[in-house]
Amino acid sequence: MITSGEKIKISASDHLANERTFLAWIRTSIALMGFGFVVVKFSLFIRQLSLVVSGHEVSPPKGFSGVIGMCLVAIGALTALIGYTRYKRIERQLLSQAFYPSSRLLMLLTIGVVVGSLLLLYYLLPNL
Repeated sequence: MITSGEKIKISASDHLANERTFLAWIRTSIALMGFGFVVVKFSLFIRQLSLVVSGHEVSPPKGFSGVIGMCLVAIGALTALIGYTRYKRIERQLLSQAFYPSSRLLMLLTIGVVVGSLLLLYYLLPNL
């Protein structure tokens, strides 16, 4: 156990781990934005596919795929911003040799993912 008077030895591997974690945040951000883009463009694909198959224009589908896709893109951008601010905060803590873990952000992200999943289930269930 570390007492208040002890110094914590910080090595290069700690900084590299912080960098790898930041890159994981960025990969997650890109994945969310890519998925959001696919969701938005999927309704356009269905409309064009129906034009090719049936030979006539189908009215735009009613639904929230555009809104859901835009929200995913926004969440992806927010994820990149959170990842960067977390990276800088941990970098400062490592340089000052005083690291304080934070579970608040993890709890908020978990709640956000669960709420988002429940909303998607609510949206998708009537279409089965």
